[in-house]
Parts: sequence; C-alpha cells; structure tokens
Amino acid sequence: MRSQVLLGLVLLGVLGGDRWIQPAVTQPAPAATVTDSGLRLSAQWPVGQDTGLWQTARDRQAMITAIDRSLVWLSTPAAEKAYRDRPANQPDRRWVQRSLQRFRQLLQTSRNAAAFEAAVRREFQLWQSPGLDDNQRVDFTAYYEAVYPASLIRTATYRYPLYRRPVDLDRWPQPHLTRRQIEGEDGLLGDRSPLAGKELVWLSDRLSAFLVHVQGSARLQLTNGREFTIGYAGATQHPYRSIGQELVRDGIFSAESLTLGKLIDWFTVNPDRLSDYLPRNDRFVFFKPTAGAAATGSLSQPLTPGRSIATDKTLFPPAALALIKAPLAGDRAGLSYRYVLDQDTGSAIRGYGRVDVFWGTGATAKARAGDVNGPGALYYLLLKR
Repeated sequence: MRSQVLLGLVLLGVLGGDRWIQPAVTQPAPAATVTDSGLRLSAQWPVGQDTGLWQTARDRQAMITAIDRSLVWLSTPAAEKAYRDRPANQPDRRWVQRSLQRFRQLLQTSRNAAAFEAAVRREFQLWQSPGLDDNQRVDFTAYYEAVYPASLIRTATYRYPLYRRPVDLDRWPQPHLTRRQIEGEDGLLGDRSPLAGKELVWLSDRLSAFLVHVQGSARLQLTNGREFTIGYAGATQHPYRSIGQELVRDGIFSAESLTLGKLIDWFTVNPDRLSDYLPRNDRFVFFKPTAGAAATGSLSQPLTPGRSIATDKTLFPPAALALIKAPLAGDRAGLSYRYVLDQDTGSAIRGYGRVDVFWGTGATAKARAGDVNGPGALYYLLLKR
C-alpha cells in the first residue's frame, strides 16, 4: 500500500495538461502482439516526445534520480520476491533493470534531445496497457503531498483527529468498524470513539482531515511553528468510496465539470453536507510520524515530482520505466508525453485503465494535481531482445 493516495481519487481528477509536447517521427515496430499479462507490444511509437527532459540539466537530473531510486529497489530482496511471485510471462526483474540502466546511460551521454530520442526508439520497444476499451484508454489523475495547519493537542480550533494504527488492528473482527462508528456522523465523536487515546494529531478542518485519509500522508505545520510529517500506517478493510463520484451520482456536479477546487468550494458553502457525504466512505486510514521524510511510494523509495506514477502493481511491473500520454497540468493544447517511473500504487488504483501522477508538495503541486483528469495512454519501455 502506498503512503501517498491521490487527491485525484476524491473526484477522479480534473482537466488539464502539460506543455512538454513536441511532434516526432513515427517509427515502425513489429506487429502488435498480446501477452497473457495484458501488455501489448505497440506497432509504432506515438507521435510525440518528452521535451521536458531537455529544458534544463535539472530536468534530466530529476529523471536520473527517479531511475536511481527504482534501481535501488530492484536490487533488494523485496524486489526479488515481488518479481518471483509474478506470472512468468511478465517482464522479469533483470529485463527491467537493464532497460533502466541503458535509458539512464543514454540520458547522460546523448548530445541533445533528437539524438536521445533516436537512440531510445532504436533500442527500446513499447509495451502498451490494454486500458479500458478498444482504444487502450487509460484514465489519468494526479496527487500531491499537502501541507495543513495542525496541533499536537486538541483545542477549540483543532478538533478533528488523525489516529495512530491500533496495535491489534490485525486481530479486529470482520467487518471492521466503519468511519461513522470511529469518528461519528459529524467527525467529533472524540472521547466516545473506540479509538479514543490513539489520536496522533488534530486538524482544524474536517474536510482537510478527510483528504489526508485519501492522500495517505501529509506535511503538517504545527501551532508551535514546527513541521510534522505523517504517513500511511494501515487502514480498515473497507473498499474506498469516492465522495466526488457520490456528488456526481447525486446530480450535484457533472463528471466533466467537477474539480477539486469546486468540491472544496461546495463543501465550504454547504458544510452541513459533510456529515452526509464523508461517512459514505467506510474506509478509515491510520497514520504514523515520518520524521520529515520525503513523500514515499509503495517501493519505500522517495517519489519524484512529475516523474513517479501509481498503478496497479498486480498488473504492471514495479519500478519499471514508462511513457505516458496524458492530460497533465498546465497544457492547454491537450495531451503531453512524459517518461516516468512506476513507483507507487493505491487502494483505488485498480485495473489496466488507471494511472496517477505524483506532482510534489505544497500549494503549487496542489494546483497542478487538481487540474489533471482525462484519458490518455500508458506504455512501458523495455530493451529489445
């Protein structure tokens, strides 16, 4: 379970894109084939490339850093086990490692973007996700690490707790307690909660506390001026239920018009409706202090803003190199191309047709993540054999 679960999951994202797009020559490849794992060898490269890698040396270094983090994980016993337990017809760990190492080398030695792209297309194959339909559609959203004001003690202002993981959670009888049973209809069950005494920190805003549950981690600004970081420590065994989808289902918004900003604004104007919608998500998340650690993904490696994605790791190769064609924040022209590393997952990220992009920490990341929603495509890059 990743420590970051996207804000986009609240509402399945919002519209947007990225400016990093440039036409490129289509390169023929072998006829498409399908593996039992679902990945499809693409018959051609998409018409477009990730020019963001060549805007500055810092952009390339961020990608190299993300690659190094995948390589670190791939050398661990956890990676050996993860790949050993996967179907034999899926990409093996060594193939993924070699592909990352060669891509990294090309990043460091290519003279310019054109030379780099030509080498990548000459040496690598694209394996495409079958997606959700005959057009291989993949739905994209984004997530970020938020910063919220908080207090280590309950006060008249800070009333909404986030809880530590109960030591006996693994022995809880099924079905687990629901959100309503743990925190009450209004989120203020307090000392009457079955988790009373396990509070880790208090927030001043109920919706913010709920969004931390959705994200799975947060960076908090305490009343004493210190920064306090928390991360995912476990959750009840209930399925995730999106309040954004609930609002759409109830006719409050259309799926096309809903954004995170609109969701927050609507609950600001209608705070009494929080008690109606938030308890609909029975799933309840627990937290632990993370001592200022960077946002980490399901590989226990730090995430790289704009370069780390979350997918269903039962279907896709963990830590692998990918190319996404997606509506990323800031691009009014439409879809963008970007090389990324598959370094995270989430309880609501299921199937071949869902990808989340990590955008970083704070207000800027929040704005960009809140603007990502729409269909695109997902490809994995593997060296030709």
